[in-house]
Amino acid sequence: MVVKSAVVNSPSSEKLKPSTIRIGTRYRANRLKGPYDAIVIGSGIGGLTTAACLAKAGKKILVLEQHYTAGGYTHSYARNGYEWDVGVHYIGDMGSPHTLGRRLFDYITDGKLTWAPMDENYDRFFLGDKVVNLRAGNEGLRHSLLSAFPEEQGAIDQYLKLLGKVADGMQWYTLSKLTPGILSPIVHKGLDVALPDCFNKTTWDVLSELTNNQELIGAITGQWGDCGVTPKQSSFMVHALIAKHYLYGGFYPVGGASEIAKTIIPVIQEPGGEVFTYADVTNILVEKGKATGVRMADGEEIRAPLVISNAGVINTFEKLLPPDAAKKVGYQSKRRHIIPSMPHIGLYIGLKGTPDQLGLPRTNFWIYPSADHDGNVQQFLDDPEHTDFPVVYISFPAAKDPDYQNRWPGTSTIEIVAPTTWEMFEPWQDTTWGKRGDDYEALKQKITDQLLEAMYEKLPQLRGKVDYVETSTPLSTAWFCRYGRGELYGLDHNPERFEQGWLKPKTDIPGLYLTGQDILTCGVVGAMIGGLVSTLAIQGWRGAGLAKRIFVG
Repeated sequence: MVVKSAVVNSPSSEKLKPSTIRIGTRYRANRLKGPYDAIVIGSGIGGLTTAACLAKAGKKILVLEQHYTAGGYTHSYARNGYEWDVGVHYIGDMGSPHTLGRRLFDYITDGKLTWAPMDENYDRFFLGDKVVNLRAGNEGLRHSLLSAFPEEQGAIDQYLKLLGKVADGMQWYTLSKLTPGILSPIVHKGLDVALPDCFNKTTWDVLSELTNNQELIGAITGQWGDCGVTPKQSSFMVHALIAKHYLYGGFYPVGGASEIAKTIIPVIQEPGGEVFTYADVTNILVEKGKATGVRMADGEEIRAPLVISNAGVINTFEKLLPPDAAKKVGYQSKRRHIIPSMPHIGLYIGLKGTPDQLGLPRTNFWIYPSADHDGNVQQFLDDPEHTDFPVVYISFPAAKDPDYQNRWPGTSTIEIVAPTTWEMFEPWQDTTWGKRGDDYEALKQKITDQLLEAMYEKLPQLRGKVDYVETSTPLSTAWFCRYGRGELYGLDHNPERFEQGWLKPKTDIPGLYLTGQDILTCGVVGAMIGGLVSTLAIQGWRGAGLAKRIFVG
């Protein structure tokens, strides 16, 4: 077995294998073909969605991505004869062409992206010794919970009704993101009436009103890793959206996660736009109080009437904008109300043999020490080097993708994700990849062994079958995705975050817009809808047709 103590998909510190997946065109100043109608910073799904929607309206859009491949957390990478995704572990709402997420994906890809369903039992929770299997469909979810907790029928039925109420309220919350600032007080009063009482309470507070069974609450919130916030800290809104999103099961893009960017980019290019990689934006240009373009790492200045940042709110205001511009719009006082989300560890595992030969499921495994998610996280935070991970998530991409064997015959891949702390890796934040020293490598090896053991416990047939392992840390995320503390989900999804009326596409700096997961919620579809909302904010009344097509169908 090869165990590689490496950050994920690093192009800079080793010679890339020919199998490395690159999507997009490499940036060179002489390849610019302006003028452009807008510049998008970052090629995550939010940025690509906004760019594609504007391109559909005939706009010439320039997307600038500092990584070697486009897609943000939706990209894939390949090494040593294996391929992994880095963020698209599964997506809901893709089984029907009539869901909002599927309609939007079909729109921005011209219908070129196809989806494969996971097993009917798409998520399996190991809550200590208790196992709960989530099955697709409204009745599937209900029966999954009832079979594990037969005495809790009333609470389970009430819970399912609340999911629908939050989904109904979400359309009003989304529309509030398009409201001009001067109307915000009126809109917020309207939201108080339109939204259910449970909408922005903590998940634990809402569920505790339904049941005293803490194990049931642990099972209901078994997908907390999909937003990175535990039940006592998360907004019920984001919990409900995730649960509703996967109500009819999980799906995976045929051909792998890189197909997402690969099918969106031609739409952006059609009216003359482009998606450049290795395109490092260092500054947003602000002249006479208005955003007028960007400055690149090579000194090139590119101008456009609109600048759209998919780099995250914190990066945009603290790293890209001139300090006086951020200060002028009162960013520092707003900053006190938002915090970065939790960082993570990633294991990228290659095995010889097909998923059928190895007995790999199309079901995600969520392994918890117990059903007390908040208690598990607190114990880990108190002593991260000597405590079990509060959750170990295991995904089987080669089993989920029916095209995988065509690209990588006779092999399989597994991905393991677990939360961690930035502080554990902070001592090495200023070091160079591959040269961080023996102590760092020893820590990574210890973590790798610990996570592999968690996998072997549930899949003992894999012991001795692992051919290759690559381990990423929060330093990887900080380097490749430019998230300063290695956060996975942008801003933390707690109730206070969702009370921030300023977290919307149109900023107080004329010409500057935000897009992506910080606008609404995390997740591929959440960030994608954020990209749509940003488009509508830019287009104003001209976006009415697009809004009707996507939201109404």
